[in-house]
Amino acid sequence: MDRKRLGRRIKAFRKLKGYTQIDLAEKLDIPISTIGAVERGTKQASEKLIQEIAAVLSIEENEIVLKEDNSYRES
Repeated sequence: MDRKRLGRRIKAFRKLKGYTQIDLAEKLDIPISTIGAVERGTKQASEKLIQEIAAVLSIEENEIVLKEDNSYRES
């Protein structure tokens, strides 16, 4: 999955859970700039970071990295 699409999906799931970038960064104990860069697609998220984001958002990792999902609309 390309970085920009991955970032859009992370952002969408974060917003669905009602978290700000600051909330997510604090829960992950990482700089907010990292979350912003991942969501913009300017930084590649490591597999470990994707796993941690999924855990914090209480979703399955494959929901973030799913290549095709017709039931989900990115905004």
